[in-house]
Amino acid sequence: MESYLNENFGGVKAKHSSDEALGRWRKVVGVVKNPTRRFRFTANLGKRSEAAAMKRSNQRSCASPCSSRRRRSSSSTGSLPRASTRCPPTSRRRATASAPRSWAPSSRATSNVKRLKSHGGVEGVASKLSTSPSDGVAASEDKLASRREVFGVNRFAEAEARSFWVFVWEALQDMTLMILAACALVSLVVGVATEGWPRGAHDGLGIVASILLVVFVTATSDYRQSLQFKDLDKEKKKITVQVTRSGYRQKLSIYDLLAGDIVHLSIGDQVPADGLFVSGFSLLINESSLTGESEPVAVHAENPFLLSGTKVQDGSCKMLVTTVGMRTQWGKLMATLSEGGDDETPLQVKLNGVATIIGKIGLIFAVVTFAVLTQSLLRRKISEGSYFSWTGDDALELLEFFAIAVTIVVVAVPEGLPLAVTLSLAFAMKKMMNDKALVRHLAACETMGSATSICSDKTGTLTTNHMTVVKACICGKTKEVNGASETKALSSELPDSVAAVLLQSIFNNTGGDVVTNQGGKREILGTPTETAILEFGLSLGGDFQAVRKESTLVKVEPFNSAKKRMGVVIQLPNGSLRAHCKGASEIILASCTKYLNEHGDVAALDSATVDHLNATIDSFANEALRTLCLAYVDVTEGFSAKDQIPMDGYTCIGIVGIKDPVRPGVKESVAICRSAGITVRMVTGDNINTAKAIARECGILTEGGLAIEGPEFRIKNSEELFELVPKIQVMARSSPLDKHTLVKHLRTTFDEVVAVTGDGTNDAPALHEADIGLAMGIAGTEVAKESADVIILDDNFSTIVTVAKWGRSVYINIQKFVQFQLTVNVVALIVNFSSACLIGSAPLTAVQLLWVNMIMDTLGALALATEPPNNELMKRTPVGRKGNFISNIMWRNILGQSLYQFIVIWYLQAEGKWLFGIDGDNSDLALNTVIFNCFVFCQVFNEVSSREMERVNVFQGILDNNVFIAVLGSTVVFQFIIIQFLGDFVNTTPLTFTQWMTCIFIGFIGMPIAVVVKMIPV
Repeated sequence: MESYLNENFGGVKAKHSSDEALGRWRKVVGVVKNPTRRFRFTANLGKRSEAAAMKRSNQRSCASPCSSRRRRSSSSTGSLPRASTRCPPTSRRRATASAPRSWAPSSRATSNVKRLKSHGGVEGVASKLSTSPSDGVAASEDKLASRREVFGVNRFAEAEARSFWVFVWEALQDMTLMILAACALVSLVVGVATEGWPRGAHDGLGIVASILLVVFVTATSDYRQSLQFKDLDKEKKKITVQVTRSGYRQKLSIYDLLAGDIVHLSIGDQVPADGLFVSGFSLLINESSLTGESEPVAVHAENPFLLSGTKVQDGSCKMLVTTVGMRTQWGKLMATLSEGGDDETPLQVKLNGVATIIGKIGLIFAVVTFAVLTQSLLRRKISEGSYFSWTGDDALELLEFFAIAVTIVVVAVPEGLPLAVTLSLAFAMKKMMNDKALVRHLAACETMGSATSICSDKTGTLTTNHMTVVKACICGKTKEVNGASETKALSSELPDSVAAVLLQSIFNNTGGDVVTNQGGKREILGTPTETAILEFGLSLGGDFQAVRKESTLVKVEPFNSAKKRMGVVIQLPNGSLRAHCKGASEIILASCTKYLNEHGDVAALDSATVDHLNATIDSFANEALRTLCLAYVDVTEGFSAKDQIPMDGYTCIGIVGIKDPVRPGVKESVAICRSAGITVRMVTGDNINTAKAIARECGILTEGGLAIEGPEFRIKNSEELFELVPKIQVMARSSPLDKHTLVKHLRTTFDEVVAVTGDGTNDAPALHEADIGLAMGIAGTEVAKESADVIILDDNFSTIVTVAKWGRSVYINIQKFVQFQLTVNVVALIVNFSSACLIGSAPLTAVQLLWVNMIMDTLGALALATEPPNNELMKRTPVGRKGNFISNIMWRNILGQSLYQFIVIWYLQAEGKWLFGIDGDNSDLALNTVIFNCFVFCQVFNEVSSREMERVNVFQGILDNNVFIAVLGSTVVFQFIIIQFLGDFVNTTPLTFTQWMTCIFIGFIGMPIAVVVKMIPV
């Protein structure tokens, strides 16, 4: 079976499957009882085609007449203006009465820039929108409400939530249930005509009641799943941006943005609405999500148009929001994309294949069973000489045969198999959300359960990301600066000239900001590293705003993880230019030719000083401190914003050591991964000594493990990498390309299932390449999050281990359910078929089979697919990439349990009357009731045995799963009601206490049988 599944249903991958592969398996699927339900959680390929066509249309409409002037590198700045977006409609209020209704959308042609200029440029549009480029819109609630009314809100059209009754209607679309409903109607008419009311209606009403029960239980389960997915979708869309309103900078949800807002964008952010560039540096925009065009576009004062949904690839800026929500091109595209749905997961596809195989077998069995039963009726009629005389009873008997055949198809086609995957994934995703992990793609849940390797960042994942400067080496002297008193002492010791240039470097060469919030308190904005440096500068007595006002920013190059540095060029009060840079200590120090000595004078950097500074860097790093070097160089006249910031000739100001403590519980989590067969590797941009110190503290770097630097790793050839990669435990000073190369080698050369963490824009390729991309929810950029499969909301490595545990739980829970359901399938098929062939009647009626189908399908999935994870899961070896889903262990359990149940039912058919002391006119009905009851209790106890596929103790943790207990309890209660009180409708008769106990005991014997079977090695 596994080879057939791999051949016909194995083309779908966990991520990035082609539409051709997604369409291919749909064609192979044969017997589908309810296509609406079966394919509910699969991609809508038609809608995806529409979205692709819309992207192509956007690309054509956004194409510049002179494409040769499109920006091709970060060093060039010239480009033709690109698409502007619609301006807000004319306001009914005076403040916005003169706002332009629109300018031509979707064409960055020169005419659009002229049209913008006709409105007074960006300042003119800001004025017409009653906003200030510096202070933003007024934040009073009445004015904001007025803006919402006039310009609309920044939300996209979404499909309306479906009501419970829609799911009831979809459940009713099951072809076999519709056929059974028709049988029930005929049975009702014929029964009432021949036997009168109400006796003649019992069989028909019994089938109708069973159908309604199946439909409502199925609809309830599906409706609950839809609510869970709706909640998760809301969490996925929580994106915040920095906005200035009433002069105060604050974080806002992108859905609260209004026309006129001033938004601050930096590298990795998503442009939240259509707008205009106000100010900024080196801004490159990736528009591939909107147009499919991968080449970035430079945005600046001459080309100020920003489009919603695009990504900031480099640089930073302030943006004036002009158009929001469905008025943007992105809003229209999102409305179509949202209908495209998620890709189906490999497990869903594989189980669709299992359902198809069993469905075809079941259809054959059903046809043969109906033919055999009909032939037995015809032979009896011929032997009696009454084959031309047909009574109502004969018609009802023939109808019952047909209903049994149809019900065999109902039971045999395991429609619930693919949906059990969705149920288990939805349950796991909801629980993982509580554990601070947001799953963006369904397949990530099941893939994480197979992970064999985790490549983790250091900062913020293994460490707390709460950074403080604790040591500094300035003017050649190393000082502790762990407290306010120590920092003040350092400040008093520094020469005034050194203190001035140090504060100038700290406050100008930063991606952070120091603002006053609405409460009047000082607040530092920026990454944890920027925050630590700014806090250090403020502790030295610096005034952020005063220092910034003393000079003018000429050019900014934001931090680049490839270059490991950031830099700015400022114009000093005397008109001269100065460049400041900071970054990886050894890299910046290598760019320096001078340093500030203990007197504050600029001195040549001799070998002894270089050795001293390198020793200081190593000393800081060995204490697990993150080191940064600050330097400056005076720039010659003639420098312009188009020129690159100098790369050498710098004067070293100093080196700072930043403490970022290891997170509590990380060492234990790494140990859990090791016991689970998962290798943890640290991939960081930090100094190798810092990385090794942290890795040892976390338990990642072990004896025999290898720590390597990125520059050394990237020059290795294929043969060297084959020997090297399995030993690597730490990679320091790595670039995003190094991380991508490592992941690719692990996946392709060593066939590992790799999970990778990332937070920056440049991590996107590695997150995309990995089997499971894990983005950081706090430190991660929107670009990284969009490329990821799971977002770790608390940036904690321990949460990654929790995701792995849930992934394994999902995989094993579905295996348990498949094992349970296939056992019921096999027994029900063989029993009814063999009975029909050998004795001319089926022991299980249509209504009884419907009840059994509900036990094994919807209720079975609820019970087994929602088992919470336990710690034992992380003591097993991972499945890896090549593990068979339906394993030999499962086949052993299925065949062992099926054989026992088959023998029991056949023995009861042969000797059941003697065993239970059944006699009299009603003996056949009583015997069939006993067989039905024993069969159901065999499934009840088999469900308990299925909780563990290998372990003998199946009761451990059973009380922790309330759903399992509820399903088991309700099954037993309903079975009692069916037997004792609903006999007329279900073709049963009440049983005595002794008979009940015997039936339960026969079912229970299946548990010790399961224990014996588990002892058989496979």
